[in-house]
Amino acid sequence: MAFSSRRISQLVTGGLAVVFALACAAPASADISSTPPPLKPVAKLDTQRYLGDWNQIAAVPQPFNLICARDTQANYQLIDESNIRVENTCTTWTGGDNRIVGNARVNDTVTGAQLHVSFPGVPSQESKSGPTNYVVSHIADDYSWAFVGDPSRSSGFVLSRDPGVSASRWKEIRKVAEDDGYNACLILTSPTTGGFGEIRPLCTV
Repeated sequence: MAFSSRRISQLVTGGLAVVFALACAAPASADISSTPPPLKPVAKLDTQRYLGDWNQIAAVPQPFNLICARDTQANYQLIDESNIRVENTCTTWTGGDNRIVGNARVNDTVTGAQLHVSFPGVPSQESKSGPTNYVVSHIADDYSWAFVGDPSRSSGFVLSRDPGVSASRWKEIRKVAEDDGYNACLILTSPTTGGFGEIRPLCTV
C-alpha cells in the first residue's frame, strides 16, 4: 500500500501527538520516586519455539523505528546456546526496504527470557555483551504472540506470528500490557499488510 506525503504526515504527527499529549498529561503531583520493579520475564522461554518470524503489531515508539511505515518484522535464528541471530526488516515511508542484522545474547540462563540485543553501528548497542535490554514478559501458550520490553519499560513490543489478530486478542494484549505496568495509551499499533492498517494508541483499539 502506497502512502502519500500528506498521509505520512497525518499518521506520524497524529499518532505521536496523542502519545506525547498523554505523556504530558500525567499528574504533576505524581511521585516519581516510586519506581516500579523491573519488568519480570516469563518463568521459562522455549527458545526453539520462539525462533522464526514475528510481526510487530504494536510498540512503544522508538527513534530507530520512525523510518518504518508498515510491515515491521523480526526473524530469530539460533547461533548457539547463548546467541541468536536477529534480523529486523520493515517497509519505509517511501516504499523501500529497511533491514538490520544483530545479535541477541542470553543474560538469564534460568528463564532464557532476558537478553542483550546488539546491532553493529548503533550507539550504545554495538557490543554483543551488555545489560539486559530485551525481556520476554509474556508468551502465549501456543507461542502465537508475545510481549517484549526492557527492565525499565522504556520500550515495549507486541509480536505476533500472524500480521492480523482478532478484536478479542487485542483486548487480551492490552490487558497483558497493563498488567505488566505499561500505559496502553502510550503503545501504538503498527500497520501490517493483512492486519491492522492504522497507527492508533492500543487503548483505543
